Amino acid sequence: AVDESELLTVPDGWKEPAFTREDNPKGLLEESSFATLFPKYREAYLKECWPLVQKALGEHYVNAALDLIEGSMTVTTTKKTFDPYAIIRARDLIKLLARSVPFEQVFRILQDDVACDIIKIGSLVRKRETFIKRRARLLGPKGSTLKALELLTNCYIMVQGNTVSALGPFSGLKEVRKVVLDTMKNIHPIYNIKTLMIKRELAKDPELRTQSWERFLPKFKRKNLKKRKEPKKKNTKKEYTPFPPPQPESQIDKELASGEYFLKERQKKRKQMEEIKAKQADAIKRRQEERNKAFIPPKEKPVEKTKKASTEKKIDIEAIKEKVKNAKKKKLGALPEEEVKLKMAADEKKKKKK
Repeated sequence: AVDESELLTVPDGWKEPAFTREDNPKGLLEESSFATLFPKYREAYLKECWPLVQKALGEHYVNAALDLIEGSMTVTTTKKTFDPYAIIRARDLIKLLARSVPFEQVFRILQDDVACDIIKIGSLVRKRETFIKRRARLLGPKGSTLKALELLTNCYIMVQGNTVSALGPFSGLKEVRKVVLDTMKNIHPIYNIKTLMIKRELAKDPELRTQSWERFLPKFKRKNLKKRKEPKKKNTKKEYTPFPPPQPESQIDKELASGEYFLKERQKKRKQMEEIKAKQADAIKRRQEERNKAFIPPKEKPVEKTKKASTEKKIDIEAIKEKVKNAKKKKLGALPEEEVKLKMAADEKKKKKK
């Protein structure tokens, strides 16, 4: 057991000091060079940004040459070059330029804390259609998945053709490679993005830095939604027997058993004709039965007897007599007696007022 106070800890924000001429005053012994080819469609862009490339590499005393006839870029060290790793950075710079990464991002590779990773994804999936779908899944709708991955890893990611180019810190490049390879293995990138978001929040807490984060991280299980269809015919294995199966009977053996072998040709033909006629008779009988089905009348429903209207209704004779009397008193178009009396009373009042 080691006491935690004895362990060395790196303070926050500490950076390794830059490599200067004082570290290597005599320079390099031999000249090194790297070259890479670029596609035809990158020619116009490289012509424009090449002076900027030469300027950026000139600060590290590395020469850069662009050959448009061969379609290649070459970087070489000079006598003034003191940093042995500068040529490796220059090699990565021209590789990224050839893979459609813009110069605004590429020149960051010359910094000490920035590295690059080129992930080849073309050979990870067999079918071309499946490869295109999974590559599109890595980009996400309108590039949203790729943008989220860039924010979480602090890396610049470029998906181009059969490769994914990433540029950023070492820790971020490790996560980018894992997400890209998992996506090509049919694991959706959203699961890895969720895990990265949780890790980012956990890293802010100083108490949890020394602890295991497995209890906080989500565990995703694969679910096979489609069940395998069972075959209609299931082949069942028969019990093993050391003896071979019995030999099947030949046509002659069958005829010998039934006695047909000893019949004459005439008798055999007559028997065959009788069998054919019997089959024909059965077929005709079945056909006739099907035709006769159309002439069979359907079953009629039994007639329901209607109930006789009940005549036993009580008639109110007195009410009818009163209606008849009232009808006789009324004249056609005349007002009833009560309305006439009211009208006469109203006329008398009008006369008195006058």
